[in-house]
Amino acid sequence: MRSLKVSDVMWNHIEPIRCGAQLTKVVKALLNNHVTGLPVVDENRKVLGFVSEQDCIHSLLVSSYHCEGDPIVDDVMFRKPVTISPDMAVVDLAQNLGAGKPKVYPVVDHGKLIGIVTRTAILAELARTGCGLELPKYASAED
Repeated sequence: MRSLKVSDVMWNHIEPIRCGAQLTKVVKALLNNHVTGLPVVDENRKVLGFVSEQDCIHSLLVSSYHCEGDPIVDDVMFRKPVTISPDMAVVDLAQNLGAGKPKVYPVVDHGKLIGIVTRTAILAELARTGCGLELPKYASAED
């Protein structure tokens, strides 16, 4: 488990959201891919933001109430998303998950999006190994 890397459990088949995308398209992508959020990228796959289900819910409620039409992702995305490296150890990422933390992490290599990792993927991997997290070995006082 300790040697398992993010690149081993990431999803690289999901198309990211492009700047300027209409929110209805974003919602369809979230629902079709069964994810709670997706990175927003430019034409070079540089991560510019992140859009979540919650962002979409709030924006669609407001826009439908005010009859404003279909908002675009640029208006609702979070502009400083947490990204991770494909070389990060899964156990390190798992130990940092918790309340208030992202449920989906964009995986970036050399400045470009190469995939995403979800809490669900981490949970599935931990369940597959059957033993949970490995604890680091500490030197005892007797050593």
